[in-house]
Amino acid sequence: MLYLNEMTTTDRDPPVYLDSTYVDQLQALASAAQLRQPEVADRLLHEIERATILRREDLPGNVVNIGSNVTFRDEVSQRVQTVRVVLPGEADIAQRRISVLTPMGAALIGLAEGALIAWDTRTGETRHLTVLSVEADRA
Repeated sequence: MLYLNEMTTTDRDPPVYLDSTYVDQLQALASAAQLRQPEVADRLLHEIERATILRREDLPGNVVNIGSNVTFRDEVSQRVQTVRVVLPGEADIAQRRISVLTPMGAALIGLAEGALIAWDTRTGETRHLTVLSVEADRA
């Protein structure tokens, strides 16, 4: 199995790898969110545009996909947390299930372990996240 561990600098975006199963759905979600959440929609569309699209069976297990549990570190606060990236209808912050249509979810989708990415919070703060580990959905 191929494992992607490219470390990146904050002056360029790390590579993004997306599961072909979800690309059309992600594009439709982002397009539908353009009026309500233009920044998140634009971010997600940008990530889709620059992504390498792979069949699910070719997507490495260390890449964040819909349903993945992701452990990451916020490089500003040094806080480490684990979330599951899900589609909007499955989001539940109390269960640490974040939608791909949130700033954090859009930033994490498609990243491999070791990737560092900047994202803007809803309050306008820029955060830098490092993906520490990814556990693929086993369903």
